[in-house]
Amino acid sequence: CSSLAGIMLLEVFLVLGTLLIYFLFSKKKEETLPFKDGWWGRGQKPVTKEDSSIRPFKVETTEEELSDLFRRLDQARFTEPLESSCFHYGTNSVHLRKVVSYWKNQFNWKKQVEVLNKYPQFKTKIQGIDIHFVHVKPPRLPEGQAAKPLLMVHGWPGSFYEFYKIIPLLTDPASHGLGDEHIFEVICPSIPGYGFSEAPHKKDFNSVSAASVFYELMLRLGFNEFYTQGGDWGWLICTNLAQIAPNHVKGLHLNMVSVSKLGLTHLLSVLLGQYFPGLFGFQDEDVRRMFPFLRKGLYRILSESGYAHIQATKPDTVGCGLNDSPVGLAAYLLEKFSSWTDMEFQNLEDGGLERKFSLDDLLTNIMIYWVSGCIVSSMRFYKENLQRGIGTQKHEKLTVQVPTGIASFPNEILHTPEAWAKKKYTNIISFHFMPRGGHFAAFEEPELLAKDILQFVDKVEKEQLWKKR
Repeated sequence: CSSLAGIMLLEVFLVLGTLLIYFLFSKKKEETLPFKDGWWGRGQKPVTKEDSSIRPFKVETTEEELSDLFRRLDQARFTEPLESSCFHYGTNSVHLRKVVSYWKNQFNWKKQVEVLNKYPQFKTKIQGIDIHFVHVKPPRLPEGQAAKPLLMVHGWPGSFYEFYKIIPLLTDPASHGLGDEHIFEVICPSIPGYGFSEAPHKKDFNSVSAASVFYELMLRLGFNEFYTQGGDWGWLICTNLAQIAPNHVKGLHLNMVSVSKLGLTHLLSVLLGQYFPGLFGFQDEDVRRMFPFLRKGLYRILSESGYAHIQATKPDTVGCGLNDSPVGLAAYLLEKFSSWTDMEFQNLEDGGLERKFSLDDLLTNIMIYWVSGCIVSSMRFYKENLQRGIGTQKHEKLTVQVPTGIASFPNEILHTPEAWAKKKYTNIISFHFMPRGGHFAAFEEPELLAKDILQFVDKVEKEQLWKKR
C-alpha cells in the first residue's frame, strides 16, 4: 500500500514537473513570432534556388502611358456636390476639378520622375516576388563612425515617396542642424502589392508575411542589426518584425500605435478615465485627445472606417473602378490626405490639402499608384490582415520586448495613450506628445519626426539597451 502511494506521489511530482517545464519553455517560445517562409510568386515554387541578386531600378513612364492618362483625365465625368458640403461627404468635386486641371496643365510628371530617381532604387526577388526599395547611404561619415541601418515602412494610401523629405535629415543630419552623432543608412521598401513591388499572386499575404520578407531583405543587404520605423501598416509590419527577430532589431520607432487586445481595465479607463485620469495612468494630453470618447473615439471610428470595411471584405470590386479611372483614384486617395492630416479639414472647401502638402507631392503619390496599377493589390492587404477578425492572430497576443519609441502626433485618427501601449510594448523608453502633425508624419512633419527618431536612437545606443534584453 505504501509503495502504491509512493508511486502515485512520484507520478504527481512528474506531472507537476512536466507542467512547470512546459510553462517555462512555452512562455519563452511565445515571445517570438515565427518567421513566415512563403511563396508568393505565380504557380508552384520552383525546385531551383531563387535568384538573390540585387538589381538597380529606375522609375520610367512611356509616352503611351501618359497619353492614355491624359485621355482619361479629359473624359472625366464629375458629380455635382451638395451645397456647403465641403469635404464632409468625401472629396468635393468642385475642388477635384481644380486638382485635375492642375494635373493636366501644370503638373510635370517627368520632372517628378527625376525627383523619384534622385535616390538609388533597387529590386530583388524574395519569396517569389520582386521587392522594390530605396537605399540611401550617407554622403559623408565622420572618421571612425559607422552608419546605422534604418528600415522605414510606409502604409496605405502612401508610398515610399512619403520618406523623401526625411531621408536627407537622417542620412546627413549635420547639414540640417541635427548633429552628426547618429547617422543613418536608410532603406525604404515598397510593401508587396504597393508601388513598384510586385503584388503577391496568392492569398494570405499579411503583415507577418511582409515583415518576414523585409527581414530577409535586411539580411540580404548585410544588416544583422538594424532599427525600424513605421506608421499606418508600417507600424504593424515593423512591430511584427520586432516580434520575429528581437535579437536583430535594435530599436522600434513608431508614429502610430494601435492595441487590439483590450481588457476590462481598458473598458474602465474609457468610461472613467476622463474623471480619474491618474487612476489609469493617463496624462492631461491623453484626456484632451481621447475625451469625450463617444465623439473622439467611437464616432470617429464609425465615420472614418468605411473604406477599411470595403477593403477588408471586397477590395477587388471597388478597386476595379479606381484602377480604371485616374480621377476616381485621386478622389479616393486625396480624401485620406485631408481627413487623416486633420479632421477639421473636412470643414474646408478645399479639404485643407495644400496646408501641409503641395499638389506636386500629392499627385506624385497618386501617380505611383496609377502607373504601377497597384491600387487593387494595395487594398487587398486589408482583407489579408483583417479577414480572420481583430485580436485572433498570434502576433496580436504577443508582446514586443524590443526597445520602443513612440511619437504620438495630435491629429492622428485615434489616440493610443502610453498606458495602453505599454501593455503591448513592454519596453517603451521614449513616448512623446508631438506638438503638431497627423497621420502622415514623415510626409507632413519630417523634421519633427527625424528629431524624435534621433533622440530615441541616442537613448538606445548610450544605454546599449538592445544588449540588455
